[in-house]
Amino acid sequence: MLWELLYRLLGRNSSNPRIDAKERLRLVLVHDRASISPYLMNRLKEELIQAISKYMVIDEDGMEVCLDQDDQEVALIASIPIKMIKRDYMDNIHIRESS
Repeated sequence: MLWELLYRLLGRNSSNPRIDAKERLRLVLVHDRASISPYLMNRLKEELIQAISKYMVIDEDGMEVCLDQDDQEVALIASIPIKMIKRDYMDNIHIRESS
């Protein structure tokens, strides 16, 4: 039941049990490594999508965000497939700067 709720929140609707199991394991590992709830990881991912989408068109389904921990630190690792850079964003910056 908890996993079902998480998948609804994460927007995952896979019918492949292998992919489902892999995603569940990934969520458990992330939580165990950094003591970050799946909800917080999902919010982080959503905010990354919002920020990056201002500059680029990205493949949200192919996006992976995880935490990696060694003895001294925890690192946020993000793999975000970029479909296209928004060239018009730079035009808007130049217009605002010259005003």
